[in-house]
Amino acid sequence: MLPLEGIRVVDLSRVLSGPFAAMTLADLGAEVIKVEPPRGDDTRYWGPPFAGTESTYYLSANRGKKSIVLDLKTEDGVRALWKLIGRCDVAIENFRPGTLAKLGFGWEEIHRRNPRVILASISGYGQNGPAARRSGYDLIAQGKGGLMGVTGLPGAPPVKAGFSLADLGAGMWAIIGILAALRVRDRTGEGDWIDVSLFETVVAWQTSLAEAYLVTGQVGGPLGSAHPTIAPYEAMEASDGYFNLAVGNDSLWEKLLDVLDSVWEGDSWYRAPELATNPDRVRRREELIPRLNEIFRTRTRREWLALLDEAGIPAGSVNSIAEVYEHPQIAAREVLQEVEHPTIGRMRVVRSPLHFETAGLADPSPPPLLGEHTGEILGELGEDGGAKRAGQDGV
Repeated sequence: MLPLEGIRVVDLSRVLSGPFAAMTLADLGAEVIKVEPPRGDDTRYWGPPFAGTESTYYLSANRGKKSIVLDLKTEDGVRALWKLIGRCDVAIENFRPGTLAKLGFGWEEIHRRNPRVILASISGYGQNGPAARRSGYDLIAQGKGGLMGVTGLPGAPPVKAGFSLADLGAGMWAIIGILAALRVRDRTGEGDWIDVSLFETVVAWQTSLAEAYLVTGQVGGPLGSAHPTIAPYEAMEASDGYFNLAVGNDSLWEKLLDVLDSVWEGDSWYRAPELATNPDRVRRREELIPRLNEIFRTRTRREWLALLDEAGIPAGSVNSIAEVYEHPQIAAREVLQEVEHPTIGRMRVVRSPLHFETAGLADPSPPPLLGEHTGEILGELGEDGGAKRAGQDGV
């Protein structure tokens, strides 16, 4: 059973936030039709790296879809898109607010023509407000939303997260909104307009940092890998690299003390009463962490992880991307799947992290070539699809 089998999605988005949301809906069984301009999604040209002529960036967010080329500056393209919207359940777009309406596809007109359709709009700042018309990019949202204000090392230049968290997070909020709107439509028969922004995505994720400021006025700052209210809870330095140590409560601290006693031949300074509770350790973080690292640098990462694991203390290596995919858990959970791409051949993709007891996920299909399904889809719409060769030709 595929959770979204029978749901048709028109993906008008590009780059990452919208394509990621649409790809996830395809994983859940929806039919996703990616509508591209004649030149295609911008990310088809983002690289290197490329696999042949295909950008790996584009490949990462578009599996499971069909691609159709429509030029919305032409009457034929506009007519074809209206027919497609008339037969869909969900439309996803991430243009700057007002752009879709200028093309003639504003929410009011979409809802008038197909009251059941759900429109998910992803933008930098939302559909209203003083910043609404500004373009939205992940980097800008990470800065504006406060993430870069608490990321990196104290006193160092600001650092963004290594992944596009604002884009991907906005895509996930859009998915949540779409699933909720589908549930409401089951009861009312009416679609809805979902308004998601990159800026509010980052703001919503501040959680404890936000509440600390709103309630006490405390302003968080960058702490490297450390946690603002737990210690030790950060990357520690072994003799051959780094590992993360998560001492989340005082019971785990006591276990760590026993581990240190078993291998450290120096002074047991770490058993001082002023380090016994988490608030004490947080207040003394600047003294505590360097002294712990003096001990951790006496053994390898592998040795420390074995000792910590045996003691039941949460810890893990700081892995490179290559090391991630060598981890046995990746194979055990079948994280990687293979698809047959028309020009690349066999290629591996990362499956959805969703696992169901009863329901399932759609078998992955490769990210489509530009306009690969134009003829097929136009034919279904009665737009002379049979005369269109497979490939980029569209209307």
